[in-house]
Amino acid sequence: MSSPVSDRDLVTRLWAGDTAALAALYDRYSSMVYTLALKMLSNPAEAEDLTQEVFVNFWQRRQYDAERGTVGSYLATNTRSRALDRLRINSGRAVILQRFQRISEASARSPNPVDYATQHEQNQHLRAALDQLPPTEREVLEIAYFQGLTQVEIAAQLGIPLGTVKSRCRQGLLRLRDLLQHQKD
Repeated sequence: MSSPVSDRDLVTRLWAGDTAALAALYDRYSSMVYTLALKMLSNPAEAEDLTQEVFVNFWQRRQYDAERGTVGSYLATNTRSRALDRLRINSGRAVILQRFQRISEASARSPNPVDYATQHEQNQHLRAALDQLPPTEREVLEIAYFQGLTQVEIAAQLGIPLGTVKSRCRQGLLRLRDLLQHQKD
């Protein structure tokens, strides 16, 4: 009975053009890669696709460095990274579809005069509440909501620390909530 071939030897053989080495690595690690992908993506078809993608990239890109870690840890890290990329892409698509659906639903029903009046009144209340906020808090909230920037982007645009932006957003939202609740009463 022969001793099992080491991962390092399989990688060396793979990069020398031996596709049987890829098959051996696949047999050894595909279950781990697939399980991680399935756990993160919650979709068997996408997990299978990602598993194949991870192994093809491992073979073609040749970025694995044995001095930095094991083949298993490299494949797990690569799988996690690519799964997160897919989740980000899919969540972006979902957000776009939700926005489109809300816009479609809103435009499908034609507003009546009461809807216009209600919307106008709500806008006036919101503007009045925003005007009562300290200028620094109002500024970060307006940039976040009207320009759609993230807190990191706001910090860069204003040239202030991220922690300051987060504090101003939180305090501004708390004050805004209180002001709007008092206007209802």
